[in-house]
Amino acid sequence: MNILQILPELNYGGVETGTVDLAKYLVKAQHKAVVVSAGGELVDKLKCLGAVHYSLAVNKKSLFSIVRACFELVKIIQREDIRVVHARSRVPAWSAYFAAKLTNVPFITTCHGYYSRHILSRVMGWGKLVIVPSQIIGRRMIDDFAVSPERVRLIPRGVDAENFTFILPEEKSRTEFVIAFIARITPIKGHLYFIKAIQRVYRSIPNIKVWIIGTAPKSKFHYKEDLEILVKRLGLKHIVEFLGKRNDIPQLFSKINLLVMASTTHEAFGRVIVEAQASGVPVVATRVGGVVDIVEDGVDGLLCVPKDSEGMAEAIIRILRDNELSSLLAKNGRLKALSKFNLEKMAKNTLEVYQEAVGFKRILIIKLSALGDLILSIPALKAIRKKYPSPHKITLLTGKAIAAVVSNCPYLDEVMVYDFNESDKGTFKLFRLGKELRRKNFDMAVDLQNNRKSHILCGLSLASLRCGYQNKKFSFLLNRKVKEDKFILGPLEHQFRVLNLLDIELKDRKIELWPSKEDERYIDNFLNSEWLSGSQILAGVHLSSSQKWLTKRWPLEYVAHLAEELALRDIRVVLTGERMSQNELRVFNEMARKSKPIIACGKTTINQLACLIKRCNVFISGDTAPLHIASGVGTAVIALFGPTDPRRHISSENDALILKKDLECQPCYKPKCVSIECMKKISVDEVKEAVLKLL
Repeated sequence: MNILQILPELNYGGVETGTVDLAKYLVKAQHKAVVVSAGGELVDKLKCLGAVHYSLAVNKKSLFSIVRACFELVKIIQREDIRVVHARSRVPAWSAYFAAKLTNVPFITTCHGYYSRHILSRVMGWGKLVIVPSQIIGRRMIDDFAVSPERVRLIPRGVDAENFTFILPEEKSRTEFVIAFIARITPIKGHLYFIKAIQRVYRSIPNIKVWIIGTAPKSKFHYKEDLEILVKRLGLKHIVEFLGKRNDIPQLFSKINLLVMASTTHEAFGRVIVEAQASGVPVVATRVGGVVDIVEDGVDGLLCVPKDSEGMAEAIIRILRDNELSSLLAKNGRLKALSKFNLEKMAKNTLEVYQEAVGFKRILIIKLSALGDLILSIPALKAIRKKYPSPHKITLLTGKAIAAVVSNCPYLDEVMVYDFNESDKGTFKLFRLGKELRRKNFDMAVDLQNNRKSHILCGLSLASLRCGYQNKKFSFLLNRKVKEDKFILGPLEHQFRVLNLLDIELKDRKIELWPSKEDERYIDNFLNSEWLSGSQILAGVHLSSSQKWLTKRWPLEYVAHLAEELALRDIRVVLTGERMSQNELRVFNEMARKSKPIIACGKTTINQLACLIKRCNVFISGDTAPLHIASGVGTAVIALFGPTDPRRHISSENDALILKKDLECQPCYKPKCVSIECMKKISVDEVKEAVLKLL
């Protein structure tokens, strides 16, 4: 596997050393390690290990630099055939994220800091998988950066123990105790409180030497000067030495008796603590962030409260005076470093994350509205699942009004439900939904709706692959498109032209539905309450379509006449559809008073309706969703078509007996019409004969 790691620079530091250590492991394991940075002292060492390094200005925060680096990264990813992009810092992560999206390569982050909720930090939560070195950082990313727990992977940093010689405290000189403080010189590292603690330690144990190792960034030079002034003022200049940056930390640990870490805010980890433990150096640290994952108080180190110089001094004195405690902490620390924080374990777990990221895709399917169209999408859902079985994750985004039909769908891992007509209506809510889609980090988006809203959502998802139809409805937001053809296609064929972009063919046309046992019991009780005998033939008639499509309705008086005619053959009619008005119900009952049809209008959910239609021997409907439900549950169907073309809306002509009149105006696709002759000319006798034929 070819892995690209990216970070600002390759100078000595915890993140940089970890990057080189991981590259070493990858090369040793026959993988290709590529590192991108602005350069630094570790570049030569990296190259000697057999890794590849590219120098880019990925440490600069300007928008121009980030965009420029992004396009350079695209070239590197393609040239090196990169399979995973791993960002280890915020600024280069922006370039890496978009480069990974443009090349359809998994993007992974490691959060090496307790990030502020700044916009610059958000990208660290956008990884397909997000690696955290400690539990506190994992909690931070979940709670404050909205990273779903399923995307978080806990991998503590590892140390190459071979670089650190274990020496017990009693084997070192005790005529002069060397206390070390290794960290960048910035206020959050707590140097101020450490120096004040040393003043008290010096009063009790005068034979000490203090090494402050690390440099101050340019913006903190004044802070270092303040520390030097404090050392002089406290009379500690003869025992405190500022060593600056050192590249020989493993060698220095052989002379150090105690390490102190005095951070005042949450730390992501604390690599220097593990290095000290690997060397047999006891540790005193503040109880912050990831430190508590490394140090168990009194077992392999001592913990104190942040900014508490008195408590820190007491812990230091306790270790230096108690030889038995010092030895115990050193031995336990070494065991923990070898078992929990070793380089081999860290690298192995990281490689497993890479393999996991490559091994599955998060797929978004968009079908926002139209119940009938969603039902007709079920063969597509099944085909996508067959192409992408578990562990691939498939999510359907759909509308609240129609979501129930797929609530038990076995081909989906998740159904995102939004009320696009009411509570989630409007441009602001649309963009908020887009933000939610980005958080889920989809690799692929399949648009089965293909309107403006769905194309916008595809674009907002930032999925690397976005498939749909090329039309004039913002399809420029898609990057894998199929053109609309002039010839007539059935609904499944039309959908599968999009799926063909993913090499998915239409092989199984079967429509499935998954009502629950509770739905079946509800219909049993409902029909029993209507005095339906077990042997009686039941014919379902769907009265209504959407209010937007009144032209699809067969006249109510025709339905009443049909019910009367079928009753003469001992066939009872059950009416389905939206709830009838009191006036409609009164008129209908008068017209069909002899046949006593069962009125189920407005009395069923979608899944209960499926159970009811399944109980019917035959089902009659216009071009609306229950027509497809009947096909899904295996009930014989009579389809009445007026303003629409059955070739575009029936999954297969074998699924229904189609009745339509070939008028000059058909198909018109007009939701309103003065005469609606196309539906009125379908006579009651024709429908009755069709029913008898199917029975």
